[in-house]
Amino acid sequence: MDNIRFKLINASEVDLFEQRLHAFIDSLDRSAVVVEVKYSSTPLTGGGVEYSALVHYQQTESWS
Repeated sequence: MDNIRFKLINASEVDLFEQRLHAFIDSLDRSAVVVEVKYSSTPLTGGGVEYSALVHYQQTESWS
């Protein structure tokens, strides 16, 4: 089961959050499959919002 992976991505600016999420997805090997993405946003003390995504992905055998 060591081919199952998780990546937590977060930022307090929505543009930075989207950039980090895109960069991570783009960095995945073509043999990786994104199983699920869980998203949340949380108000920060003093204002602002923390955006978070937990990406559940799995490495598979490469296609020939």
